[in-house]
Amino acid sequence: MIPRPPPRDGSLGFLYLPPFRVQGYSVAGEATTINIPEMDVCFDMGMAPRSALAAKFCALSHGHMDHVGGLAYWCSQRNFQGMGPGTIVCDARIESDVRGMMDGFQSLERQKTPYELIPLEHEQEIQIKNNIMLRAFHTEHTAPSVGYVIIEKRTKLKEHLVGLPQEKLRDMKQSGEEIVNHLEVPLLAYTGDTLPGAHLLRDDVRKAQVIISECTFFEPDHKERAKIGMHMHVDDLVEWLKLVECEHMVVVHLSRRTHLGQARKQLVQQAGKELASKVHFLMDHRNNRLRYEEQAQAAHKLEESLNN
Repeated sequence: MIPRPPPRDGSLGFLYLPPFRVQGYSVAGEATTINIPEMDVCFDMGMAPRSALAAKFCALSHGHMDHVGGLAYWCSQRNFQGMGPGTIVCDARIESDVRGMMDGFQSLERQKTPYELIPLEHEQEIQIKNNIMLRAFHTEHTAPSVGYVIIEKRTKLKEHLVGLPQEKLRDMKQSGEEIVNHLEVPLLAYTGDTLPGAHLLRDDVRKAQVIISECTFFEPDHKERAKIGMHMHVDDLVEWLKLVECEHMVVVHLSRRTHLGQARKQLVQQAGKELASKVHFLMDHRNNRLRYEEQAQAAHKLEESLNN
């Protein structure tokens, strides 16, 4: 007998949740990299697929190897491809550790790979696009950990000023009067690896349009394992799902032992069809492909109707 060929690497997961693409790879203990191209952000870098190189920012949730293993390669390849230095965003508590890891690679390679490192404290934020902010918040895991929210900041003219002439509004503004209300619109939240807790009930997380959540354990007898590893269990996910206002929830970081079909069935049984319909599994390639094909067909029909 001849030997079998090597196993193929897993394909990247892909979901189109307008206006966002959520793409990447996430298997518990192996690698997690979640890319949001519209926001120029990757959450974690357990591996560095080619599609992740275009992201200007990599926001690390914590320092476990399956979440940072591809970080130095991502920085190196961005530099090699002439794409400019990568910007790493991390929990301020692990700043020196991330810098030490990057310094170790530079010493090993005998060459300097440029990158920028931005540490964030709890509730601190940075601008990633015009009027778009990335905010960090502390979570609970076996290592220092944070989640992130992408927020759009908008201004809206105060209601009692609507209809006033522009000259009047300009004069009021120049005199120092506040003429607008400042609004925050949470667009997307990423929890990273975490236990359930009050940090998941924050308004900017709970009301995000899209939530990307880990849920590592689905087996009924693995609730204790979830607590020990400080991960989410499906029972936690279902209770949380009842409280959030998102349009879509993307579940990542499932254990390889979990059968996706059984996970989907279990979610429907526990949460009901309506709530479960909000949930997508990033690595459920078959269902996600069918969903995208339906979206493509609908878009094509709409384009035809507009052209006729």
